[in-house]
Amino acid sequence: MDNNLIFPFLKELELVDSTVDVNEAIPLLAAEWNQLKGELETLYRNRDQKTTLDGMKKGIGLYIQFLYLSNDRQGKDLESFDSLEIKPVNLEERLVFILSRPNLFHSYRQLSELMMEQEKLYAKKNILKKRLSQKG
Repeated sequence: MDNNLIFPFLKELELVDSTVDVNEAIPLLAAEWNQLKGELETLYRNRDQKTTLDGMKKGIGLYIQFLYLSNDRQGKDLESFDSLEIKPVNLEERLVFILSRPNLFHSYRQLSELMMEQEKLYAKKNILKKRLSQKG
């Protein structure tokens, strides 16, 4: 996927400072997503498309930042998705769908699923890392 599609969403966010520990930044992103998720559900229920678009842009940016942070990369150092170790299946196709139609409720559902899958993959990565450090 062309990173030029991603940069507009990241510019609208206050990215996590590169000096902040990833283990501190990710819970902050998750908390912000959970708050935004509730707001988006209300907006979609009320069919408020203008405000929904703004919220989806923020949500997409949060996800992309979480994706890179969970792979131990800072959001400002964007690389190809191919280089990322932990990512959901069919990430590029799913993101293209979301980016091309952010106002659709299905895009919101897909973004929610991506966030949930990434959280699970990140937790699995941390568990495996912990087990390896205990054995070694």
